[in-house]
Amino acid sequence: MGDPVTDYTARLQQQEQEIQSLSAEIHNLKTPQNPSPSPRLDELREENSRLKYRLNILKRSLQDVSLSTKSMININQQLQLIFAEAIRASCPELDDAPLAVTPNQQAKFGDYQCNSAMSMAQMLKAKGIKVNPREIAEKIVLNLPDNELIQKTEIAGPGFINIHLKRTFVSKLLSNLLMNGVQPPPLANRKKVVVDFSSPNIAKEMHVGHLRSTIIGDSMCRLFEFLGYDVLRLNHVGDWGTQFGMLIAHLQDKFPDYLTASPPISDLQAFYKESKKRFDEEAEFKRRAYQCVVRLQSKEPEFIKAWNLICNVSRREFQKVYDCLNIHILERGESFYQELMTQVVKEFEERGLLQWDEGRRIVFCPGQSVPLTVVKSDGGFTYDTSDLAALRQRIYEEKADVIIYVTDSGQASHFQLVFAAAQMIGWYDPQVTRVEHAGFGVVLGEDKKKFKTRSGDTVRLMDLLEEGLKRSMDKLKDKDRDKVLSHDELITAQRSVAFGCIKYADLCHNRINDYVFSFDKMLDDRGNTAAYLLYAFTRIRSIARLANLDDTVLKRAAESTELLLDHEKEWKLGKCILRFPEILQKILEDLLLHTLCDFLYELATTFTEFYDSCYCVEKDRQTGEVIKVNMCRMLLCEATAAIMAKGFEILGINPVHRM
Repeated sequence: MGDPVTDYTARLQQQEQEIQSLSAEIHNLKTPQNPSPSPRLDELREENSRLKYRLNILKRSLQDVSLSTKSMININQQLQLIFAEAIRASCPELDDAPLAVTPNQQAKFGDYQCNSAMSMAQMLKAKGIKVNPREIAEKIVLNLPDNELIQKTEIAGPGFINIHLKRTFVSKLLSNLLMNGVQPPPLANRKKVVVDFSSPNIAKEMHVGHLRSTIIGDSMCRLFEFLGYDVLRLNHVGDWGTQFGMLIAHLQDKFPDYLTASPPISDLQAFYKESKKRFDEEAEFKRRAYQCVVRLQSKEPEFIKAWNLICNVSRREFQKVYDCLNIHILERGESFYQELMTQVVKEFEERGLLQWDEGRRIVFCPGQSVPLTVVKSDGGFTYDTSDLAALRQRIYEEKADVIIYVTDSGQASHFQLVFAAAQMIGWYDPQVTRVEHAGFGVVLGEDKKKFKTRSGDTVRLMDLLEEGLKRSMDKLKDKDRDKVLSHDELITAQRSVAFGCIKYADLCHNRINDYVFSFDKMLDDRGNTAAYLLYAFTRIRSIARLANLDDTVLKRAAESTELLLDHEKEWKLGKCILRFPEILQKILEDLLLHTLCDFLYELATTFTEFYDSCYCVEKDRQTGEVIKVNMCRMLLCEATAAIMAKGFEILGINPVHRM
């Protein structure tokens, strides 16, 4: 048994194709000599009417099914479905009529707005048909099918259609949310998604440059996972190459018994610097380092063991960062693709796509002025070869439908070349498989220059996280939270604020832009910050405790209490809550996570407006006892908290119930 929404949608598409086909046939039968090709025309018109009637029945059925499912409904998509039908009926001569339905920014003009009429008028004018946009808007409104969503429409200005939602419809959706929890919208098919992120280098410490990739990539994975996709999180670490020759040679000298006793390397970064200094200054050491590379690539056991020892020291350090940030990721470094690189070069060669260039083997792609280098003049492979091999493996072996690379924007041209080569050789069709580079800007210090330590070194990521912990504890103590929270609650709140603020400060900015790293700003509990949102969340959760309502009572109330939404602030909050699926859909399309941060901030401020204007719990001023609880408003509090909690989960932030 398939998903009913998907089944209905497929049937609708089939019906629409039949209608278009019949309409075209009617149009073709008309000629100047035979303006009314009866009786065939009459038969077609009758059939066309029947199909339209069946189509409307199916559309209404789709809406009914949507309301009966546990999933959250994307109101914007439902409105687009309704208006698409009305637009087709209003202007059948336009095959590609634009569909523009968006939330209305000003509540007095309605809840949503359809702005298609103006563009349609321009398109008709290009066909030699002059018509006023307002007339088109009137036609669209007349052709709107029966539905459960729209209370009324109003035409404003040159042809804007303002849409007012039915309160009963919004109330039903909120009740559905309260009874079933925050469920993802229906998924037609479960696609496989590969996200390549974090990607530090072995023997080098993770620094602030890895922060953005790690945070952004994890949040993207969380979004896809919530929406029901099969997600593979990959850490493409730099764990192969000539640098391992010098590291192994240095290991042999410094810890000659490394094969029997685990070397006590406490500072791998210092170890790397020592070996690099020797490599640059000692000719004999350099010669031996190159020999070590050859023997490692030949997979001699003692050299593989040395390589593994060095990799494991790095992994332990990486894991400290991942544990702090609650990141789960599968390591699959450059070493994984070594055998596959040979196959890639062979495939390009067999297809006649390789060229010689001063001893190198290169690939030129259509429309690209710079080639990929797949074999160096010394016969070795490059990053280009490695990334081609990784992409091929993800397409053919992982069978990925979506592949996303989360790296800094400086690598955009490199990935553009890799994707172009993969398309040229026929590995994937961009219309079928989504392969995308999600680039991001750099982290700046408060002086607006690249973020570095005072000595000019790159900032270690663990140092940054530890500083965040110290500052968040100071902030909590400034607010006297240490006097009201237990020790365990205080530590939990400290970690929630520290790591939540660091993540949110990154994610709330458009990832394409650079952003200024400032602990003072991110720990500020005013404005669009994690600190503000986390405090807002704990306040909302405390309202139910104040009213002595537990989850069981609230769940029963959700089943029996009608959410009337009579007050304007109740109505505004209810609509804001239900925009959550629209927000996720937008991020799914453009991978810009700051949209979710903006939404959560808007939700929190909308809730504050509601709470300031609408009492939820009334207490006796003398005794402090609760004398009245407005259950409808308590449920709005619960729905707000549920959406905020799911938003935090997607952003990788752990809220606490007490702070």
